[in-house]
Amino acid sequence: MKRFAGIFWSLLFLAVPVLGVAVFAVAPSIDVWLPKDVSEHGSQIDGLFYFILALTGVVFIATELLLFWFIWKYDESIAKGPATYIHGSHTLEVVWTIIPAVVLLFLAIYQMNTWADVKMRRPVMAPTVEVVARQFEWRLRYPGRDGQLGTPDDLFLVNDLHLPVDEDVLVQLKSMDVLHSFFLPNLRVKQDAVPGMKIPVWFKAKETGEYDLVCAELCGWGHYKMKGRVTFVTRPEFDAWLERMYLEQEATQPENGEAMP
Repeated sequence: MKRFAGIFWSLLFLAVPVLGVAVFAVAPSIDVWLPKDVSEHGSQIDGLFYFILALTGVVFIATELLLFWFIWKYDESIAKGPATYIHGSHTLEVVWTIIPAVVLLFLAIYQMNTWADVKMRRPVMAPTVEVVARQFEWRLRYPGRDGQLGTPDDLFLVNDLHLPVDEDVLVQLKSMDVLHSFFLPNLRVKQDAVPGMKIPVWFKAKETGEYDLVCAELCGWGHYKMKGRVTFVTRPEFDAWLERMYLEQEATQPENGEAMP
């Protein structure tokens, strides 16, 4: 009976890496994986993700195989003598401390260029749109026909973000109340919106289409419904859409021209 229990537990530990690898292998084919990447820098971020996944995957598989081997080899039912105990090894402790530290240092250096592209090398341009997070919606403010934010002819919308494809986009991100997170999964963009701060976010889409805009930070009871959409269109289509939105807004404005706060 003890021998059967030992076999069962050893095989159970062996099943963990086998099933784990199988899940990752099958997931892309059943569309349970990363959303489609349509951004210029998305391939760099995905590359980092896959590299870290492979690195941690190897460690995970090796660890589980070692657990399986030790449970199988040192099963109580086939032990030939009493167990022996050893005290800690300072050399071993130093080694298994240094190795993870070296790996983390390598990852920190390896990702620096990608981090700089996404978070440091801001394009020299005026903001394309101001995005203001508010429980529980995304308030959008486009420059008016004068091309400047903060003037009376600005265009105001909610949850319906339109942007030009194949062009640098600079978003001025703000929050009106609590901490939110501006998340565009298909563009591999995620940035916290912090109250009292104006945070620049930039990216470039490579494909037209409509994609998700969601909040990735628990921001209150209505967090689940804080959803919008981002639509990428060609420059002529974007300009035509802006003009149509301007006309619609002007048609609904009071005579004194006051805009949405």
